Amino acid sequence: MKEYPKEFLDLLESVTAKRPRTVIQHILEHGYVTSEELKDIYGYNHPPRAVRDVREYGIPLITYRVTGTDGRKIAAYKFGDPMDVQHKISKSAGRTVLSKALKQALIDKYGAKCFVYLETMDESVLQVDHRIPYEIGGEHDEKDIDYYMLLSPSANRAKSWTCEHCENWTKKDSSFCMRCFWAHPEDYDHIAGRPEKIVSLVFTENEIEDYNKLIELAGEKTAQETIKEILHEKLS
Repeated sequence: MKEYPKEFLDLLESVTAKRPRTVIQHILEHGYVTSEELKDIYGYNHPPRAVRDVREYGIPLITYRVTGTDGRKIAAYKFGDPMDVQHKISKSAGRTVLSKALKQALIDKYGAKCFVYLETMDESVLQVDHRIPYEIGGEHDEKDIDYYMLLSPSANRAKSWTCEHCENWTKKDSSFCMRCFWAHPEDYDHIAGRPEKIVSLVFTENEIEDYNKLIELAGEKTAQETIKEILHEKLS
């Protein structure tokens, strides 16, 4: 295996989601991975999506062309310059990769569930994130675990996109973030500055029948609109 800087290996190791982890492991073992391998070996019918998953973690990947088994040119991917990542880490006021110990401490205290969607899931899928974005609130001692949260990959992506498009991304007011849904979904005043509330409902097992009845009742309306109407009638 090629030698990589410790900071880069720590970043690779921090990725636990199955799809990007699979891409990373293949490149570590073979030096690169092709779109053909991602599709034929791992069953990823849309290889660019798997590659994008890796890049979303800040891991540089270079795309180039190789000859596939059928003689046609196909895409291949390998790591970019690890020093680019090392430079970014060193310039980020001491930001470090969040440890496995921190993740385990959060799981021990709150259980293996996404703080936003409240879904219980495999521990390997969950990702640790700062409640207040690092770019706004800076780093905190990992012993203070309440500065961190567990997120599913989709919740983490949604949070990142929302935070980066929030007016506070430039204002950098930590107190503003503290009252936001994306930092404290258990107790919040706003969602990225908007006076909104959100309820995430998951129907399981026997509740699936209730969900089907809700969809039938909704007709041309959305399930959300129908739920609001029912609540309004009950609470009025």
